[in-house]
Amino acid sequence: MSFWAVAAIGLLAAATNAAASPLYRLYQVQFRFSATTLTLLFTVYVVVLLVTLVFLGSASDYLGRRPVMLAALSLGAVACGLFLLAHGVGLLFAGRAVQGVAVGLISGTASAALLDLRPDSGITPVVSSAAPTGGQAVGALGASALAQYVPAPTHLVWWLLVAAFIIGIVAVVEIPEPGTRRPGVVSSLRPHVTVPHGTRREFATALPVLVGVWALAGLYLSLGPSLALQLLHSKNLLWGGALIFLLTGFAAAASAAVARKSPAGVMLGGCVTLIVGALMTFASVATGTPAVLFVGTAFAGLGFGSAFVGAYRSTVARAASDDRAGLITAIYIVSYLATGIPAVIAGIGTSHFGLHKTALVYSVAVAVLAAAAVSLLIRQMASGRVRRATDHPDVPPGPGTVPPCPPIVRRLAEASA
Repeated sequence: MSFWAVAAIGLLAAATNAAASPLYRLYQVQFRFSATTLTLLFTVYVVVLLVTLVFLGSASDYLGRRPVMLAALSLGAVACGLFLLAHGVGLLFAGRAVQGVAVGLISGTASAALLDLRPDSGITPVVSSAAPTGGQAVGALGASALAQYVPAPTHLVWWLLVAAFIIGIVAVVEIPEPGTRRPGVVSSLRPHVTVPHGTRREFATALPVLVGVWALAGLYLSLGPSLALQLLHSKNLLWGGALIFLLTGFAAAASAAVARKSPAGVMLGGCVTLIVGALMTFASVATGTPAVLFVGTAFAGLGFGSAFVGAYRSTVARAASDDRAGLITAIYIVSYLATGIPAVIAGIGTSHFGLHKTALVYSVAVAVLAAAAVSLLIRQMASGRVRRATDHPDVPPGPGTVPPCPPIVRRLAEASA
């Protein structure tokens, strides 16, 4: 299986997910649903994706890469078809749920196939992280541009993605199976989640970071486009896509830049930058200054990428190799839940108090979480309880800004241990 073809399929899956975000506002106007429903549309995808990754993320190890990839690509096309047929919120929810299954299966299978094809290459974990991150950025910007400047804004995007999934199916049919099947598919359905005793202090320090950064991501991916349009007093959907592009793009750049630096220092710097971004978001909403929102989004992206990488690496560094699998899964479960649950709360708040007030409270909450992490980390540094990164030279680099499949991350962690 071509390495870059598999990477392209991973990028396609992430682009399909992000393509929905700029269109939420159009669907909201067309079907007249509330902000709560909008955030539930976002969250149903997150929940289904999490369940798929935790329980089926390693299915291709037992069923084969090609069969699982073909099934996932077919489901991706079906999800796009549901959006094309939607005449109400029911099919929108169905489409998002099917998307969650498709993206979850593609994420796990594509990451595993990349490891099969280039197991000893340093480019493999980079591509595994960059493909979903890049896909989100491209998907959001591309979908918003198409929706704004071409006819049939809620249809053309999905037709193009259906065509892309069909091309992906043809490509997978034509290539040989890259992996080797092994028995035990039923036992693989049991997830292993644990926070080892020796990592609990680090996990407690990382917890407000994980919740803060992913809660911020949930806000931007669900209500961010609506917030941008409200501040700009504009109906141009490209602004919403640009906002998501800034967040994911700067987060990806930051996570790549700090991947090998001291985890504690990276987390501290990321949290401070995240506080700056959150406070700039607050200022932009409070003063009605859209330019500050976009600058603040760039800072938030930088803080997002670096704080998550620092939190991930500083926590995993303290775990024994046998305990890393369950710990990494725990980290990603927290991350996914922090993406979806606060977004729904924000949607409920928007329905009752308006987007303006909700965004103000939300940005302050993120800043408070980041400040709590800074306080905990500084106290640990002052007491000498933070280990240097050189004590653990084989700690796996933090993954990209879109949580990948936990079973695949476990394989990377175990390989580096």
